[in-house]
Amino acid sequence: MQINTTKRILTSYIIIKNTFNIYIKSIIIGKIIFLLRLVINFFMMLDNIFFPSINKTSIKKPIIIVGNPRSGTTFLQRFLVKNKFGQGSELWQMIYSSIILQKIIRPFLPLLEYISPAKHHSTDAHKTSLSSVETDDVGIFFRYFDGFFLYGFILCFSNKNFFDWVDPKKRNNLNRDMKWLNKVWKRILISSNGDRIVAKLFSLSSNTPDYLKMQKDAKILYMIRNPLDVIPSGLSLVTGVLDKMFGFWSLPKHKRELFVKRLYNGLVELLNRFADDWDSNKIDKTKVLLVEYDEMMNDFDGLMDKIITFTDHKSNNNLIENIKRTAIKQKKYKSNHKYNLEKFGLSESIIKKDCMKYYEIFIN
Repeated sequence: MQINTTKRILTSYIIIKNTFNIYIKSIIIGKIIFLLRLVINFFMMLDNIFFPSINKTSIKKPIIIVGNPRSGTTFLQRFLVKNKFGQGSELWQMIYSSIILQKIIRPFLPLLEYISPAKHHSTDAHKTSLSSVETDDVGIFFRYFDGFFLYGFILCFSNKNFFDWVDPKKRNNLNRDMKWLNKVWKRILISSNGDRIVAKLFSLSSNTPDYLKMQKDAKILYMIRNPLDVIPSGLSLVTGVLDKMFGFWSLPKHKRELFVKRLYNGLVELLNRFADDWDSNKIDKTKVLLVEYDEMMNDFDGLMDKIITFTDHKSNNNLIENIKRTAIKQKKYKSNHKYNLEKFGLSESIIKKDCMKYYEIFIN
């Protein structure tokens, strides 16, 4: 299935126009994104001239954190990056992916925060800014106006189901996406003098086997959390952003219900797709470490011992002390991110039925 960029942009414009009655603003934003892409392409060509080491740099033994939004992926990625397991992608680095352009823009980051898409993110979930380490799926969205971010924030509002556009079984863009992310990651490694990437890609939940065939030395940390917690929390996160941007909860009830239904089905599919691949042995289990959310909260010390061994990371006294301090904080942590099933028209029985395979393999 081939869906070109023009078709994705036009379809998204019609959906936004029909849903929020936004005309001029969306056109202006579209033109800004198009112009920004041209600028980035130009500066990335300059990168190849002034930083010839880009062509000699390779992505080796990347640590990839995979799991549904709100399963603990952000916390774990930021902890690993902070403690020098590798380099993570900051939001502004994914938007302005050229090394040269980043050097020009860096002094203006505080000003750019005022127009950053991150300002719409709820801080009850976790703090987000242009300089925060974030999911690399954002990079795919900004580069190609495609992927699960496009589906989750725009396409879900359509009366037509567009999940096929982002389903790797119907339209597999893994080669395209990883080729771009490798370019971004190489620049991050050069800028930081790093040698390893710690990425977060929730979209790989639906395509883990293909990625492991492509990147044979990758180490995947797959986050497991009870769907009764992760699904409503994920729905709350996305609708919270949309409410700040467009007033989601002021939309007519039928539009809200359609969106929630589409997004819910997508989140469930991500869980079940990984469970199916795991159960059918399509995934090389020697390259995946299952990370349980409850263990991360209640036995962080033990979990980190496993992660250090699994990722072949060299420990040190400073890391051990940070793990001990974090373990104490984790046991006391209580999220301010509130949500409930009824708000989204869900119930415990519905979620358990729809995620039955996931429960059988990972929870029960």
